Amino acid sequence: MADRIIGRKYECDRLDRCMGEHQAQLIVVYGRRRVGKTYLVQQYFDGRFDFKFTGAYRRSREDQLTNFTREMSRQTGLQQSVPKDWDEAFVMLRDYLSAFSQNEKRVVFFDEMPWMDTQRSGFMEAFEWFWNDWGAAQENLIFIACGSSTSWMIQNFDENKGGLFNRQTCRLYLMPFTLDETEQYLQSRRISWARYDIAECYMIMGGIPYYLSLLDPQRNYQENIDNLFFRKRAELWDEFDHLYQTLFENSEQYIKVVEILGKKRSGMTRPELSRETGISSNGKLTKMLKSLTDSGFVREYAFFGHKKKETVYQLADYYTAFFFRFIKDNFGKDEHFWSHTTDNPARRAWAGLTFEQLCKDHIAQIKRKLGIAGVLSEESTWYYRESDSDGRQGGTQIDMLIDRRDRVINLCEIKFSINEFTIDKKYDQTLRNKIDTFRMRTDCKKTIQLTMITTFGVKRNTYSGLVGSEVVLDDLFVEA
Repeated sequence: MADRIIGRKYECDRLDRCMGEHQAQLIVVYGRRRVGKTYLVQQYFDGRFDFKFTGAYRRSREDQLTNFTREMSRQTGLQQSVPKDWDEAFVMLRDYLSAFSQNEKRVVFFDEMPWMDTQRSGFMEAFEWFWNDWGAAQENLIFIACGSSTSWMIQNFDENKGGLFNRQTCRLYLMPFTLDETEQYLQSRRISWARYDIAECYMIMGGIPYYLSLLDPQRNYQENIDNLFFRKRAELWDEFDHLYQTLFENSEQYIKVVEILGKKRSGMTRPELSRETGISSNGKLTKMLKSLTDSGFVREYAFFGHKKKETVYQLADYYTAFFFRFIKDNFGKDEHFWSHTTDNPARRAWAGLTFEQLCKDHIAQIKRKLGIAGVLSEESTWYYRESDSDGRQGGTQIDMLIDRRDRVINLCEIKFSINEFTIDKKYDQTLRNKIDTFRMRTDCKKTIQLTMITTFGVKRNTYSGLVGSEVVLDDLFVEA
């Protein structure tokens, strides 16, 4: 049923290969919550599983085993006794699967697997034994392990140093939809919007299929945002708390980190984060940043020119950024907030900053437009801070740098506007100062090319000659 799935071509091709193998397959599927993991597996296999079990959030081992037994009874048509532990449960599963013919593929799907691994449950130890003692030897067995807690999935499968070390045969990390896939999805639901509106919608929801599925084809873009976020008891009003609580233990600490990052969209270093959050720069902060990065909420970004790659952390989740900027303090104030703020300065500032993030998430499309898709490159950020004689802060910041192996650096200026972007005399001087400051402060010997990334292009005038290359919004709506 892969023909009904929007995007996910690589994932479907990879699953095709797994189904064609003549050995047991342990397939690990993970990614941000709401990104469509369960939907992908359900659609690909058309809901036809020989056994399917879903973990329950914050339920005890006894509750999980009771649910497991109910599903087993439903599948077998026989009343089953609740096993005393997970070892017995996997023996029950083994006995059930052994009764099938060895000539046909047997598909087992464990969804939200991290929720089964409750404290002192012994779940993972039992699963390791099940797989190593029996499952791995069954040529016809396809076992799919799926979960939204990406950090748990990585720790227990990718980084497993015990019985599951190097046991997975296929790893599928689901990314959010690209702009191109988002447009395809909206069209499949008979939603026809201008690409400018799709881009703005993307900067609110990201390419998260669940959020996009809530859009009403009978409403325009502005009305949909009001309806989903600002209406009383709107469907996505309380999504934030649910999202973080279900993914992270001690979610308050994780929320503190992303809230601080949301206030400085250019990013922060680890010492800066430690200072602002009050969380010691030790193993705890390291674990939190890794979990947030693995889950797609935070992006690690290189800082250009540092010999020891100084990592800059940026908030990467669009919904989280939108929540802090517009939803958190707006409860019940205006149910038509988004429609009423079309030309609001705060909204324009948000759009400008968030468009930078959208471009970073579509770097493959940008490189394709620039004709350098096959050139190795590293993307980074750069800024220089200085104070004048009165102590006022100033300096230079570059939105994005593409440092290419062919000794060219694309210095990217990113602008989100409703019309063609006009470079006037003042901005022309600003651009020239940026290039000069960057070259001088980094001692850069490579060729620097100014690249303008805008919604509708740069208007040709006296000052547009400095631009070496251009990327427009339509260029981002292509397959990577």
